[in-house]
Amino acid sequence: MKVRNSLRALKNKPGSQVVRRRGRTYVINKKNPRLKARQG
Repeated sequence: MKVRNSLRALKNKPGSQVVRRRGRTYVINKKNPRLKARQG
């Protein structure tokens, strides 16, 4: 899990989705499970 300032580059990858949990923004990817990031 990476902590990034901007998730824009990650959300354009195929299969990724932006999820908001507990006031934080996450990017998770079912096709590539290594691609996880958090903002905030």
